[in-house]
Amino acid sequence: MTGATGFVGRVLCELLTRRGLRVRAATRTPAPAGGAFAEVSPVGEIGAQTEWQAALEGVDWVLHLAARAHVMGVAAAETDAYQEVNARGTARLVAAAAAAGVTRLVYLSSVKVNGEATAGAAYSALDEPQPQDAYGRSKWQGERELQALPQGSALEFAIVRAPLVYGAGVRANFLRLMSWVDRGTPLPFGSVHNLRSLIGVWNLADVLLRIAEHPAAAGRVWMVSDGADVSTPELIRALGRALGRSPRLVRVPVALLRLAARLAGRGAEVQRLCASLQVDSTPVRTQLGWEPPLTLAAGLERTAAWYRSEAR
Repeated sequence: MTGATGFVGRVLCELLTRRGLRVRAATRTPAPAGGAFAEVSPVGEIGAQTEWQAALEGVDWVLHLAARAHVMGVAAAETDAYQEVNARGTARLVAAAAAAGVTRLVYLSSVKVNGEATAGAAYSALDEPQPQDAYGRSKWQGERELQALPQGSALEFAIVRAPLVYGAGVRANFLRLMSWVDRGTPLPFGSVHNLRSLIGVWNLADVLLRIAEHPAAAGRVWMVSDGADVSTPELIRALGRALGRSPRLVRVPVALLRLAARLAGRGAEVQRLCASLQVDSTPVRTQLGWEPPLTLAAGLERTAAWYRSEAR
């Protein structure tokens, strides 16, 4: 597994270990912190020159979670850093896995391959990819490296596009939103009428395992979610219930909210809270028989418990 010590990887390692599977973590350093894995195989930084042979010896499945998710700096540097890890690094891993006799490679991609927002219809795996930023384009290129495997290759692949992932260890905008709800900060999203798909990290780990082991999952792109799309105000209220708080939602016209956010340099962040972004996860349920082990409410309760423990 790559990314075994990350946000999703830690939970997936624990799940695999509980199911009696032996996990080898391909890591940057010889002694990584944390992770329920049996073996460590240091490979250094992931990119076009990564040596994978030792990490792949005797491996049946590869779960490729590691990715460059955020880079500070100028646009050209961002683009190249994303491409080096997410595209060229994936290409190197795919070639090495095929040569090593790996039977299946599951690639954790992103809904950002589809685009940044939906209007009416949810994104599906059949939609034409329309990535809008350097990260989304690099993840799409990573997908294409798998889809370019020659016909008849012994290496099967499956691609998983996830929307926003929340859970214990979440960072960035979701953590900031939790903090605002917890502190009772007035939130100007009461007039927002959108729908967004999310997936809890525990549900994501569970569906990754299902896709790794199910014979019908091979050669496909799978959209995944908790299956309970919510508006931003509904999410804020649900977080309030999980945290034992009463959120302070203020009704501000969305056009005015977006204008104020752009002027404050927060346009992209507020746009994500105002726009819809839905994925159609029906195929993974009907064709692979997968059901999320946790509801959205239960996942938020677990996330809130982690948040409270961190606050203490």
